[in-house]
Amino acid sequence: MNRLLGLARGIDALNERVGRLVIWLVLVATLVSAGNALMRYGVNMSSNAWLEIQWYLFGLIFLLAAGYTLKHDGHVRIDVLYGRFSVRTRAWIDLLGSLLFLLPMSGLIAWLGIDFFWSSFAEGEISPDAGGLPRWPVKLAVPVGFGLLWLQGVAEAIKRAAVLWGHPQVSDEVDRAAGEVR
Repeated sequence: MNRLLGLARGIDALNERVGRLVIWLVLVATLVSAGNALMRYGVNMSSNAWLEIQWYLFGLIFLLAAGYTLKHDGHVRIDVLYGRFSVRTRAWIDLLGSLLFLLPMSGLIAWLGIDFFWSSFAEGEISPDAGGLPRWPVKLAVPVGFGLLWLQGVAEAIKRAAVLWGHPQVSDEVDRAAGEVR
């Protein structure tokens, strides 16, 4: 179990680093959006490329931060009952949810996303809009983002299994992380 917990800590560290980098994309997207608005309404100039950059940045933020968000228990959850359960019961719910839903879904999308990206890259796909950008960079974010989410799902499953096997420091970490969000 200690090796698996070491793996989980490594995945946590990876998604933490990626998430902290992605946070900067929010600033970039905000600046690009403000610049677009100023150019469009201030000097009556517009560019499809700059509009697409906004969309690409939003996609990158959403996809690449999914694992980081899971690590910090920030995904939407209906807490009406969940918050009232013991740490052990929540660990069972999270473990089964990860094994039955999160890991198969994110793994499948990551796997299928490879062909989605590769065909776009091989064809040199670009946006059909005038001044449009290449599409493959944002399509690469699909398998990468869902791969990071899958990895974080593995880490969370390991941590929940550790809680169920009685690792007290992991129980405290999981309970503390859930409490930070609520």
